[in-house]
Amino acid sequence: MILLFTVLILCVILVNGFTDAPNAIAGCISTHSLSPRAALLLAAVCNLVGAVGMAFLNPGVAQTLFGIADFGEDSGGAMIALCAGLCAVILWALLAWRFGIPTSESHALISGITGAAVARRMSLSAIQPEEWGRVFLGLFATTAPAFLLGVIFSQILFRVLSRGKRRPIMKHFMRAQRFSAASSALLHGAQDSQKFMGVYMLGLSLQAENQSVPETIPLSIVLICSLTMTLGTLFGGSKIIKKVGCELTDLDAASGSASDAASSAVLTVCSFLGIPASTTHSKACALMGTGFRKRRGVDPRIASQLLIAWVLTFPACGAIGFFLSYLFSHLPWV
Repeated sequence: MILLFTVLILCVILVNGFTDAPNAIAGCISTHSLSPRAALLLAAVCNLVGAVGMAFLNPGVAQTLFGIADFGEDSGGAMIALCAGLCAVILWALLAWRFGIPTSESHALISGITGAAVARRMSLSAIQPEEWGRVFLGLFATTAPAFLLGVIFSQILFRVLSRGKRRPIMKHFMRAQRFSAASSALLHGAQDSQKFMGVYMLGLSLQAENQSVPETIPLSIVLICSLTMTLGTLFGGSKIIKKVGCELTDLDAASGSASDAASSAVLTVCSFLGIPASTTHSKACALMGTGFRKRRGVDPRIASQLLIAWVLTFPACGAIGFFLSYLFSHLPWV
């Protein structure tokens, strides 16, 4: 069972790498600040650095995911339920990727695992309210604040551009956007990799029948999760890059830098406070904030697709996790 669990968690991390990581570099690709190949390489390296660095600076996000649900005392049944939750995440992520919709794998992971735990215990007591409270705090922090910061930063840069010659100033912003995209990718690694490290540790603890919350993340788990996410990032996600960077709103180097700065500010605070936050939500909301005052504005069709997918992620993945967990636990050979 531990082998199956390891394969599944590595698949989930790979999927996250090529569906979530493209959000960090969508802006610099759409504005031609970097070529797609260079941007993917930048994202991969920064994801690795962020994942390894934050694991040792503050493992609070991993600890929250470790305790997100109570699977009960039967370690064998708990492992089956956990594997079912991971299958739910993979199904949801691939469905979203097929249509190029940047859903949050973080929220899919949280809801899929919780739904599986509820099915395992057949009780809502499997839901851990303190950990879920931190999840909802992160959900709020990555939406409204990211949007408002995007509006504020874009207005500041608009005034800067209006006082000088646009073309030479924009060249400086194209260089600056490379650094802002790097910071976004670094924070993606810092946030999302910890969630998978937490679930990885949860699986190992269930197998060992020891569910005490670890104070540190073992180096082996840090390296396995961070390197797998880096590999997934190199595959890229062209559909998601196109939808976020090209179709959601008009982007230039200045507004792209503003959105990266807004998203990075929110994710930095959440990461150092140990709050699980969605990098997808923060990036998309920051982009909508920067496009709010533009002539074209934000494409309502794309924005509505994102919002519907975000709203559906929690109940849909929770339901899929519940169904698969119940199904797997009642198979005749289990």
